[in-house]
Amino acid sequence: MVLRVNLARRARNDYVADLAAAGIGAQLVEWLDGAVQLDRPVAVSALPGFQDGVVSVQDAGAQLAATLLALQPGMRVLDACAAPGGKTGHILERAAVLGHARGYAAQDRDDASAVDLTAVDIDPQRVEQIDRNLERLRLTARARAADVRDPASFWDGQAFDRILVDAPCSSTGVIRRHPDIKLLRRPGDIAPFARTQLDILTAAFGMLAPGGRLVYGTCSVLPAENEGVMADFLASQPAAQLVITPARDLAPGAVDLSCGVQLLLGAEAGTDGFYYACVEKTTGGT
Repeated sequence: MVLRVNLARRARNDYVADLAAAGIGAQLVEWLDGAVQLDRPVAVSALPGFQDGVVSVQDAGAQLAATLLALQPGMRVLDACAAPGGKTGHILERAAVLGHARGYAAQDRDDASAVDLTAVDIDPQRVEQIDRNLERLRLTARARAADVRDPASFWDGQAFDRILVDAPCSSTGVIRRHPDIKLLRRPGDIAPFARTQLDILTAAFGMLAPGGRLVYGTCSVLPAENEGVMADFLASQPAAQLVITPARDLAPGAVDLSCGVQLLLGAEAGTDGFYYACVEKTTGGT
């Protein structure tokens, strides 16, 4: 059980001390700022500050997504396929840290208006989960029920500086938490996932500003959903330039691929299985 400490509100070492005072043993995840691993799982109700948004439960591998966006204050950000809002909250928390460092004045909430974030998901009920999570975290974003493949359904036409595409996938990277996936998934499931992923990725890239960055991620360990999708995307988009992020700079045991980086479930880092690739739109790209 891994936690994400909201560093805009509590230093990580101080939160580990809070856990110790509550009788909960924990260790720092040394390769990732803000991450804490518990010695044994506990109910979220036992976590100090959970209801006040000081901490959230999130796998360390999932916490890399917001880091890879390389946020700056004032940016317009799109979190596509955002429900239930874990990465949405992390984006805003990181933006708040940046905003506080640059003197943004917080108002009645904690995000200090450092970024302008739109969170989109196709399922209206899951969008409600985004809203509930943001309320607990005391953060603000525009949550929209829409299909990212249909930008006209939610987009105002103003390009985004950063986009996170946390694509729907086979979830094979979280088998250690959900072993039923091995029984429920079929070989025929993967090609439809890959087509959907490519469609979402292509539509999202069309909303990216020249010079902007898009992070594509899945919780899959299957090449067809990961580097296969990214290779097809790059071949079809001359304005997309792959950003090389060495695996050794992300997590222990991560693997460099031809297009992106793969975290293997378990392995040295102790994370779920995640794939990440970053692309930027060349200046003048459309």
